Amino acid sequence: MKYKLAILFTQPPFGTSISREGLDALLAASAFCEEEELAICFLNDGVFNLIAHQQPGLLLQKDHIATFKLIEFYDLTECFICKESLVERGLDNVEIVLKEAQKVSKNRLFEVLHQAEKVLTF
Repeated sequence: MKYKLAILFTQPPFGTSISREGLDALLAASAFCEEEELAICFLNDGVFNLIAHQQPGLLLQKDHIATFKLIEFYDLTECFICKESLVERGLDNVEIVLKEAQKVSKNRLFEVLHQAEKVLTF
């Protein structure tokens, strides 16, 4: 499959605004792309963005993790999570906010990114 755009999350959700800015870019791009033209990928520390039941208020941070649930609400079905990244961080058995996301190998995730015309990394 060929994608017009891939959004790649590689940074954790807190400490900087990168993750929140990536989410904003993703939601804006969804207005201009058909659902099958947009790939959403989570790699390395980007997988922390999907962990359910986080308490960012304890860090005096705004909770934008719940907004990731909008990915499924907007019917954005091309969502890929790196299995190796989850395992390396001990997160392979934790609840994630995207129930329909595909857990794929790092090689498969790189194939998806290679099939995209443009890749935005956050």
